[in-house]
Amino acid sequence: MRSTMQDVPLSIASIVRHGQQVFGDSTIVTLGAPDDGGNRRASFTDVAANAARLAHGLRTLGITGDERVGTFMWNNQEHMEAYLAVPSMGAVLHTLNIRLFPEQVGYIANHAEDRVVIADSSLIPLLAKSLGEMSTVHTVVLVGDGDAGPLESFGKDIVRYADVLAGGEASYDWPDVDERSAAAMCYTSGTTGNPKGVAYSHRSMWLHSQAATSSNMLGLSAQDVALVIVPQFHANAWGIPYAAFMAGADLVMPDRFLQAEPLVHAIETEKPTMSGAVPTIWNDILGYLRANPGHDISSIKRIICGGSAVPRALMEAFQNDYGIRMIQAWGMTETSPLGSVARPPRGLSEEAAWDYRCTAGRFAFGVEGRIVDDEGVVQPRDGKAVGELQVRGPWVASAYHKDDDPGKFDNGWLRTGDVGTIDPRGYITLTDRAKDVIKSGGEWISSVDLEGTLMAHPAIREAAVVGVPDERWDERPLAAVVLNEGESPSAQELCDWLADRVAKWWLPERWTFIAEVPKTSVGKFDKKVLRKQYADGELEVTELK
Repeated sequence: MRSTMQDVPLSIASIVRHGQQVFGDSTIVTLGAPDDGGNRRASFTDVAANAARLAHGLRTLGITGDERVGTFMWNNQEHMEAYLAVPSMGAVLHTLNIRLFPEQVGYIANHAEDRVVIADSSLIPLLAKSLGEMSTVHTVVLVGDGDAGPLESFGKDIVRYADVLAGGEASYDWPDVDERSAAAMCYTSGTTGNPKGVAYSHRSMWLHSQAATSSNMLGLSAQDVALVIVPQFHANAWGIPYAAFMAGADLVMPDRFLQAEPLVHAIETEKPTMSGAVPTIWNDILGYLRANPGHDISSIKRIICGGSAVPRALMEAFQNDYGIRMIQAWGMTETSPLGSVARPPRGLSEEAAWDYRCTAGRFAFGVEGRIVDDEGVVQPRDGKAVGELQVRGPWVASAYHKDDDPGKFDNGWLRTGDVGTIDPRGYITLTDRAKDVIKSGGEWISSVDLEGTLMAHPAIREAAVVGVPDERWDERPLAAVVLNEGESPSAQELCDWLADRVAKWWLPERWTFIAEVPKTSVGKFDKKVLRKQYADGELEVTELK
């Protein structure tokens, strides 16, 4: 028996139409420098009209079918217009990570076969380092009035965004695309080997956006103003832009103003109710607020924080000092990225709730997960059995673009590379990345737990823990610590403090004090750099007896 329901494709175009027709008065604010006109504002109606104009313009530049259009941009209004226009016209949006090495940017542009790249003028010097390697790109569309001179020697057509929009109509007859066809691409950050491409379908992004609006997940609604700090080139800014356009939430886009001071100023002036970014960003903001008291950031009610484990000390600081609830989430480029969110069960005391807030949370509806041991045996959900987390669902990748990588996929399950447990209530506790697990004398030490505990020390700004070779135990933890300005505790003092908080055999014998923890292009701790620095003798290490 067939249903009597209409068969309407789940497409990005449907999100565009809904945002334009139902929430046309919602706004997108792009931060700007005072001497450059300050913040810019546009309604969803205006943004959707510009998306139509951009689609017409891209057609005149030769974009047909499912050809790829790259973006080399900050979070701003024009990037949002590309988010809407490119997939809706049937092409594929490819967000290029501006923080990758130039040779990696060139590689992924060629691997994705980008034809056109839309770039912010402020990024011209950076793009010039990669453009010569982009053999498939024939046109660069520049947003803004920056000097295009550095790009003119690479044999590409250079046009201005305003000129591309000028010739187009404010409406577009968006085609009915196959909802399972590719809508957008994002490449992994490439910490080992070349980055790998994930192609999201219209269907997967539509379903992911709807999940993000649910109160169990990000809870975006028309009552929200969302400050989108997480980059649009990082797993589609965690899906917040599309979910906001679907739900009618106002958007505040920081553009290139990603330092703590302008972000705090943006919170005070634009009054966002929620935001999302990696822990390092919020750690910087917390440091700025403490050094410059008197700022009012009380408009924010919740912060979605992910990308790496969120220290409890950071969550407590925002809650106790500023009344802001920080919510930990977990996901990957391969999961679009929303996989789970740490909202505690109802009915618990505030203290009991922390046991759940400090986990990776429960799976979003639509995502299934399991823990598998080294032998491939599925482990019980008892909160004790440890293994690699595997997931599947309608917005979870089943392969990489032009690279099946069978080692990453297990009979329909994505192997995440994260190690941990799942308890009877479905809460995931991640103890490490598989490549970062410290195995000492046959026992596992969680670098994540050690880092979170260390960062609760008042003198410590950041801490990263890696395993290093040890003659007796095979491997032992090395603690790399960044101290707050004016602080000078010794390694022994920190170890003594830690001794009251973790198992004795977890205590690091090796300590190093560094100016900054190395980070990946998306703000995660880059532990392979620390391990190499240790192996090469570049770190000044204190060894405790």
